[in-house]
Amino acid sequence: MARLGGDIPVRQGHWSNYPFTVCRRFGAGRGADLRFTSDLPSAAGLSSSSALVVGTYLALADVNEVAWASAEELAEYLGAVESGVGTHGGSEDHTAMLCARSGSLVQFSYAPIRYERSVPLPEGWVFVVAVSGVVAAKTQNALTAYNNVAARAREALALLGRGTLADASPDEFRGVLRDHPSLLGRVEQFHAECEIVRAAGDALSRGDLETLGTLVDRSQENAERWLANQTQETIALARTARELGAIAASAFGAGFGGSVYALVRAADVEEFASRWRESYLHAFPGRAESAHFFHTRAGPPASRI
Repeated sequence: MARLGGDIPVRQGHWSNYPFTVCRRFGAGRGADLRFTSDLPSAAGLSSSSALVVGTYLALADVNEVAWASAEELAEYLGAVESGVGTHGGSEDHTAMLCARSGSLVQFSYAPIRYERSVPLPEGWVFVVAVSGVVAAKTQNALTAYNNVAARAREALALLGRGTLADASPDEFRGVLRDHPSLLGRVEQFHAECEIVRAAGDALSRGDLETLGTLVDRSQENAERWLANQTQETIALARTARELGAIAASAFGAGFGGSVYALVRAADVEEFASRWRESYLHAFPGRAESAHFFHTRAGPPASRI
């Protein structure tokens, strides 16, 4: 078996830089021949880049018998590893992949990662995912726009003199950032999203799906208004899903393209997906070849098969 170490190529703008970055950070050790396969479209806002990072690391850790104290600590580490590719993101995707619980929605806080609660997804409900067909490739044209969202958060923190955005009260950050509307909007979105996540978990716990839908609508609107990371396609998909009867719908991921989810009854999933696709392609016929629609329940964490 080959050994890690030596010169590992850097191919900027190419997907292979994600697993190669993991190999460089892993350092010396036993290597492995890895083959990557997927039934999901690439650059679709489905966290395929983070999946490459997580999957590569898990394979190398298995070969080298490396263990971590907790999945949360590993997720935080791999979020930092992915930043080595040039993507200034967090560790949310990695946490979802490593700490998921089948059939439930799991809530975490970050910096550091802390488990908060797990809320079962009610029986009879599934997620329909619409891949818009608008490429959201963080290693290509969208990288600068994607990183700018994170950069605004860092700039706000520098002005606030705080370690995290959660450390500043609304009155404080509104006072300090009043002359910086772009930064103020970024912090407003962060605090609003934190409140929405907590309230959405509460609504789901008590089975109040109508309130859940209203909260998710607000989250989508805030992304459009304050993050400015939505496209006309993702906005239309979220709106149309609600009009067609989805109990909740929102774009997700890094934005600037990508995908939208809709929460619908399992009994209606085929009809809903068909109508959603038909409506979308009527409005955006140029996406017919690249748009995809599929459905899923809340799945388990990454595992060895």
